[in-house]
Amino acid sequence: MDLQHWLGQANDAIQEWADTFGPYEQHPSLLVEDDRFAAVFEEFTGRLKDNYPFFHPHYAGQMLKPPHPAAVVGYLTTMLINPNNHALDGGPATARMEREAVAQLAVMFGYDTHLGHLTTSGTIANLEALFVARELHPGQGVAYSADAHYTHGRMCHVLGMKGYPIPTDDRGRISLDALEDMLRTGEVGTVVLTAGTTGLGAVDPIHTALPLRDRYGVRLHVDAAYGGFFTLLAGADGPEGLPQEAWRAIAECDSIVVDPHKHGLQPYGCGAVLFRDPEVGRFYLHDSPYTYFTSTELHLGEISLECSRAGASAAALWLTFQLLPPTAHGLGRVLGAGRRAALRWSELITASDVLELYQEPALDIVSYFPVVQPTTLTGIDAASARVLADGMAAPDPVFLSTLKADREAFTARHPKVTADAHGARILRSVLMKPESEHHVQHIHDRVEHLARS
Repeated sequence: MDLQHWLGQANDAIQEWADTFGPYEQHPSLLVEDDRFAAVFEEFTGRLKDNYPFFHPHYAGQMLKPPHPAAVVGYLTTMLINPNNHALDGGPATARMEREAVAQLAVMFGYDTHLGHLTTSGTIANLEALFVARELHPGQGVAYSADAHYTHGRMCHVLGMKGYPIPTDDRGRISLDALEDMLRTGEVGTVVLTAGTTGLGAVDPIHTALPLRDRYGVRLHVDAAYGGFFTLLAGADGPEGLPQEAWRAIAECDSIVVDPHKHGLQPYGCGAVLFRDPEVGRFYLHDSPYTYFTSTELHLGEISLECSRAGASAAALWLTFQLLPPTAHGLGRVLGAGRRAALRWSELITASDVLELYQEPALDIVSYFPVVQPTTLTGIDAASARVLADGMAAPDPVFLSTLKADREAFTARHPKVTADAHGARILRSVLMKPESEHHVQHIHDRVEHLARS
């Protein structure tokens, strides 16, 4: 795609439509001369250079990458109109696009029926899911993996619910034995299962957790903000294929959160929440004397906690899905490249004499640490911090991130390590850009060199 060309087309298309309403003059208070703008724009673009190169495959740090050009064009085109998807009166076209895109997400997860909408983030999406859970199970708390995103503890506090972190196994997944012990108390009404933790990419055993819902009458919510689109690789051929059981079981859970601004190629912020039972919409019921008046159709603001939301986000997602749909042969190919990259790097690390794999990657996040002598947590922590800093400062930079692993988690995976501290930082690389597949060897060589230095 020629981005510059299509952005020009976008401006022309919107101007042509705007001209049908008759000419008008812009108010003089809004006028800015080009010369004045040029000076400010130069400073603005200069300041934007104070960023890491999230677009480049040598950036393998946090969960950051640029949106697809189609999403950029869709967002910027729609932003020229600036619709608000809270009500049909504020964004009739983009509200329809949102419903269609969310329906595609529901099909991706296997929901036969659904109620859902986009949000500005996974945090807000999880807040909405836990809000509904609170209304359905008043007075009961929420259980979630100790490795789940911190948003669950935070949102429990916001909602006045008790949160119960549950220990994890030696692969970072929620311990079902510990979970069942908690459920026997009767204090938990909702269980959050994570499909792709943000630390290690671990996928909770959703399929084996399903019987607990029937046994204890709890609600099951899946936080798939990071990993949700990996359901497209469930049962796929090739090394990138994932075991199907946990991903197929999502269709039987009560609610789902996924972030298109992660693996859905969208700009921030674009999250989504879906409920299997549309009847939960009754908990959102409210009225606005000036908002919902031109249609008896359901307005998106009537089924969301947020009010104003950018119609441009829905338009960007809709346009992207027309070209790269959430199917195995659409977005699945993009995720497959990152998954293969992670598996290839784990092989290189396993064969290395200066790096050691922390655990096998479950999705596209690789965790590892420098080999040190003596093998102590303090030594590993210091070496990981040094590699991180030196990598960013090097003439041929590589951008990584670190993850703090506590003593129990570390020794469960590596019992020969001397636990002389409460924990240690390990290196963590997110290979969510498909281009990573072609740069793994280079990144590995650079990290090996830094570890040896």
